[in-house]
Amino acid sequence: MPSLAPTTTNPQLAAIAATVAAGGRISDDDALALLACDDLPLLGWLAEQRRYQRVPERRATFIIDRNINYTNVCITRCKFCAFYRLPGDPEGYVLSHEEIFAKIDELRGAGGHQLLLQGGHHPSLKIDWFEALFAAIKGRYPEIHLHALSCSEIAHIARRSKLDLAETLKRLRAAGLDSIPGAGAEILDDRVRDEIAPYKESTASWLEVMREAHRQGLTTSATMMYGTVETDAELVAHLARLRDLQDETGGFVAFIPWAFQPEHTELEEATRRGAVEYLKILATSRIYLDNFDHLQASWVTQGEKVGQLALFFGADDMGSTMLEENVVSAAGCTFRLGRAELARLIERAGLEPALRDQQYRILGPA
Repeated sequence: MPSLAPTTTNPQLAAIAATVAAGGRISDDDALALLACDDLPLLGWLAEQRRYQRVPERRATFIIDRNINYTNVCITRCKFCAFYRLPGDPEGYVLSHEEIFAKIDELRGAGGHQLLLQGGHHPSLKIDWFEALFAAIKGRYPEIHLHALSCSEIAHIARRSKLDLAETLKRLRAAGLDSIPGAGAEILDDRVRDEIAPYKESTASWLEVMREAHRQGLTTSATMMYGTVETDAELVAHLARLRDLQDETGGFVAFIPWAFQPEHTELEEATRRGAVEYLKILATSRIYLDNFDHLQASWVTQGEKVGQLALFFGADDMGSTMLEENVVSAAGCTFRLGRAELARLIERAGLEPALRDQQYRILGPA
């Protein structure tokens, strides 16, 4: 546990510190006060308090996986995305089973056991396409954990296949789906979503996919892409909706906040939030999300040094080695770290590096 608490003369911050020390829950107003706070040592100390309440080991974890984008064809046209191509675009693609298998072979050669499989809202890919792909992957690589799709992709598949959500998830699970990433959350506030992604799923729809997934026994992660047009109040509303659903279902295993990368998107003029803002948002998230065990450091968007600093602002996990990443890199962000580099960063932060699986079970030393 962190010791030597920084002092503050701000009565609200002092009350928040007392609440956190007692393991209590802070309010939305408290979260807004933390986002407005410029005392980084205090924020880091509070976030570490909460981190060690949830994960007491002096350890930081990561996973070896690969992010395969099975298609870049998408009809949703999100303003923040530089990756998608509309149907008919000569740069559009759909990967064949053989192309995906070749990528999985490379993943296995690197010691990985999880496949993060995501794509776009392709107008022609219905549930039978995904069932065939998942079954083929599991038939050939039964040991691979399939961490696949996003809430918006699942809702899109249900609509295109004329199925309800529960049946869609049931069939995807039967075909081999093991867990669901938190992608597509952006900011869970419909004003923001209507401005940056007017054709994407609503806040209620994203939450309902997660609720049904948890109901069926699928664990998921949750994300937050900040730095577009949201206010601090809308950012806190996002956290509140996640905390409420976690109270209800307990199905989230981790939370990952990451900064919007504007290059090559329709939102290139969006207000950027830099490294200091990232650390403040990460710390506030850790303190507010008192029912989440794990928070990931977003070194993919922040770089290795800020990613390492995140371990002192509430993160207990360094995410993935990301053997392949296409969506963020399409917006000009190309940080890369391998297994040895991640282990070194964790060790130099004074923590023990360890490999984990999607459920955060420890597989062994890094």
